[in-house]
Amino acid sequence: MGARLNSFTAPGPMTSSSSSPFWILLRAAAGLALAGGWIGAADLQRSWPGWRGPLDSGVAPFADPPIQWSETNHVRWRIPLPGRGHSSPITAGDRLYVMSASPTGEAQTPVFDQAPGVHDSVPVTHRHQYAVTAIHRSDGRILWNRVVAEEWPHEGGHTTGSPVSGSPVTDGTRLFALFGSRGLFCLDTSGAILWKTNFGRMQTLHAHGEGSSPVLAGDTLYVNWDHEGDSFLYALNPQDGTPRWKVPRDEKTSWSTPLLVHRGDQRQLVVSATRRVRGYDPGSGRLIWECAGLTDNVVSSPVQWQDLVIAGNSYYQQAMMAVRWTTATGDVTGGTNEVWQIRRMTPYVSSPLVYGDTLYFLRHNQNVLSRLDPATGRPRGEPLRLDAIGDMIFSSPVAAAGRLYVTGRDGITVVVSLDPGNAILSVNRLEDSFSATPALADSDLYLRGERFLYCLSGR
Repeated sequence: MGARLNSFTAPGPMTSSSSSPFWILLRAAAGLALAGGWIGAADLQRSWPGWRGPLDSGVAPFADPPIQWSETNHVRWRIPLPGRGHSSPITAGDRLYVMSASPTGEAQTPVFDQAPGVHDSVPVTHRHQYAVTAIHRSDGRILWNRVVAEEWPHEGGHTTGSPVSGSPVTDGTRLFALFGSRGLFCLDTSGAILWKTNFGRMQTLHAHGEGSSPVLAGDTLYVNWDHEGDSFLYALNPQDGTPRWKVPRDEKTSWSTPLLVHRGDQRQLVVSATRRVRGYDPGSGRLIWECAGLTDNVVSSPVQWQDLVIAGNSYYQQAMMAVRWTTATGDVTGGTNEVWQIRRMTPYVSSPLVYGDTLYFLRHNQNVLSRLDPATGRPRGEPLRLDAIGDMIFSSPVAAAGRLYVTGRDGITVVVSLDPGNAILSVNRLEDSFSATPALADSDLYLRGERFLYCLSGR
């Protein structure tokens, strides 16, 4: 999203003193306050501490990952993982963390969850162990694997789904892993469980599983709990998991992750969902504004560009809107604070990304890349068809060093130049299937597949 730096665009890898004005600006813009061991500015360059990276944006402003790779080229290491999941890897310093779930015990009679609208289900025949794994970034050594829960996956299975789809977040000394109905776990860097809290049993639409990721900002941890039961937005103390506030939400199931937006001294927590996109006061949970216009099954998460927050989805219908959140109050649907909207080419599972002055996103789950002016919603050229990728993309695009990386479930990643020409720089194939969003740090690109975790290095 590049939005926490607003118009900042990194043309390539950069270095800077951790005490320079630029680093101070970067820390403030990213909201990475030094609270309770939060990642310091000097480590930000090396970190991808949550699902969408150091700026909650999909952009790694100082990384320089490889442009080309294969199974025999630029692979620093490749390791099998203890279990499955579409959860994205995250990094902090020399550690990489992933979440997964593994079948265990004797097979039992297959069970299908009876949640509303169940379809494309697959039988669940085993209890599962839910685990967090720590891996050394340099060589792929597994440092520890902590099983935090063992349960029957009540939500059932899905043909393209995953038992663990939300991603962890870290402040460098603590790791926060949300396993949905199993609970939210806080671990230290040795794998010890410091605390756990439980939000109850989530009942998702279509039995598609649970996918929203927790958000850590300063001294507060935020969790979106939208499902077919009573929905809530939670704010927790990351030190011990005690609640700071809890507000009810008039929402059905969504899988989107909240976004903390910044502009000067203003901050809001924005959540994208079916009935409304809403902006909250992050300190109290007070609802500030709301805007209707999206449709069912909101998976894609919002992004920020300057004083706009942009949210979209695509299921029964296609929709995307931009709201000027800095001046929005009350219901802004159709008002002057709803700056623009479009009704075609919008994303479904993957989330959009802003790099410099351009908004990028994929059509539904397809290999069509749109480029818009984020201020107006007007196209910047015709959509680009990334023909090398098959027509099924779940992971969200990521960007670094003037390049966009788009990874499909067929194992192919297309690298696109982010200069005005948007030339395709490379087409790269690995022998795995990828649904998780990649992580970028230093010269490395981490891809979590169905069978392996890859570290692809530009060194």
